[in-house]
Amino acid sequence: MGLLALVEKLLPALPYDASFQPRVSVLIPAFNEEESIVGTVEAALRSNYPLQEVIVVNDGSRDQTGLRLQVAFQNDLRVIVLSQPNRGKPAALDAGLAKVTGDVVITIDADTAIDPDAIPNLVRHFADARVGAVAGNVKVGNRNSWLTRWQALEYITSQILEKRAFDLLNCIPVVPGAIGAWRTQAVRDCGGHSPDTLAEDTDLTFTLRRRGWRILYDEEAIGRTQAPESAGALIRQRVRWTFGTIQALSKHRDTLMRPRYGTLGFVALPNIFLFQILLPLFSPVIDLLFLGSLALWGLAHLHSARIPQLWTSADVERSVVFFIGFMLIDLITCVVAFALEKHEDWWLLTALVLQRFYYRQMMYVVLFRSLLHAAQGRMVNWKGGLAEVQRPTAAA
Repeated sequence: MGLLALVEKLLPALPYDASFQPRVSVLIPAFNEEESIVGTVEAALRSNYPLQEVIVVNDGSRDQTGLRLQVAFQNDLRVIVLSQPNRGKPAALDAGLAKVTGDVVITIDADTAIDPDAIPNLVRHFADARVGAVAGNVKVGNRNSWLTRWQALEYITSQILEKRAFDLLNCIPVVPGAIGAWRTQAVRDCGGHSPDTLAEDTDLTFTLRRRGWRILYDEEAIGRTQAPESAGALIRQRVRWTFGTIQALSKHRDTLMRPRYGTLGFVALPNIFLFQILLPLFSPVIDLLFLGSLALWGLAHLHSARIPQLWTSADVERSVVFFIGFMLIDLITCVVAFALEKHEDWWLLTALVLQRFYYRQMMYVVLFRSLLHAAQGRMVNWKGGLAEVQRPTAAA
């Protein structure tokens, strides 16, 4: 991943073409986002691109989302607010898509503020008629606790690094809902946003890619999202993501190892299965064996008469060397990821060791819970719990 990402970084940047200015629409689905929705819309309106419309779909919010939109933008003709009963995020996106007049539609989560240059950086890629979508660079904006800093570190060293690498191979698995650009007609030709999964952005990305569209990544198109600030909220969010990814993987399993789908079937889907599902299943066992061996070795030395000596000092030293080696590889990968980013906070790397011993365990819980629900044929709702009927809301 690191080598591919480095090659992608060294490629010449796409130049701006001042003559290419397609009509662009911004689409923001919102459900109970009274705290952030005004700031999200204002950030879009500050874009350095001439926007004709910002469509906000109020998907049955039960708080003051609708009222705050009305008060803040009632005199701005560019802002169109659509209200509907709560029907879920895919339905909210499609309701807005039906009103979109732009050739390119920028989707933004209601808790994400984009930088002024984000939209022009995304739009420039559509001068290539083969491009169907472009993923933006999502960063955590609220880095005010250990938990949110760990998430910021994860975004940079995992999600962004993967997008860089897979941009080179044309197999980016997801154009994020937080900030992404889509060729409007291509999305409509795909039938819009399917309610089949909880990861409608992953599902749509797969659908576009299997139809032959190019999916790109732009590091300069930055959106700053509000990450969950409690462990419970984070686990619920990640259960949604993981369960939805499993659903998308199952839905598009017919592309696996099929030459006609290229790197989508040979790289993207196997990567998800191996490194997001299969390998993490064994990681907790390896961690427990390592810690358990250290504990038993220490107890055997303290109570040699009662506890048998199962490992020699050389065995333990070898295990420690391997463990330190893996941590160093992890650190080097993180350093590469940070080196590829502009103006990033390197102090986030100080949270790496704690992230591996606490945050990673939370992700194990997420994976096990998601796989358990999938194996039992149970549905997950957008609160991360179980649902009788799948009805995702338009929450971020």
